[in-house]
Amino acid sequence: MFFTNRRIGGLLLLAFCVTYAVLSQRIPLLPFQANVAFHARTMPEVLAVLGIGLSIAIIALPASKEYLDLSGKNWGTVFSFLVLMSFYGLTIRPFGFILSSSILLGVGYWILGERKIWLLLATSIPIAVAFWALMTLGLGVFIEPLPWFLKG
Repeated sequence: MFFTNRRIGGLLLLAFCVTYAVLSQRIPLLPFQANVAFHARTMPEVLAVLGIGLSIAIIALPASKEYLDLSGKNWGTVFSFLVLMSFYGLTIRPFGFILSSSILLGVGYWILGERKIWLLLATSIPIAVAFWALMTLGLGVFIEPLPWFLKG
């Protein structure tokens, strides 16, 4: 049988990478970036080419005898994470990056089974703050850290 877990995953990865490659060409370049070696499209193009190559290798190489079996999977966790990621996408602007990301991480850890509140807070908040600091201070990409009512 051709459609194994591995090949279906390869086909989905191929579709995603081709779409990503097409959409990466829509990234606007400034006039002085047209002839430089590294610009805003470079990394998306490299990632798309690597992903397409990997997905073709996954599809073409011989697969094991394992066939698609969707029974016995923890679908509640899957759908919980889909809802959580949708919530994150809807709340990142009004709540700010740090609060939204802390909620995403904390609730994600809780879904995965961690029930100690102090550990949820001690891991999710510092990671969100550190990533915000890395993006804003290290890379110069401004991300609104706080909700609109705490801006001052």
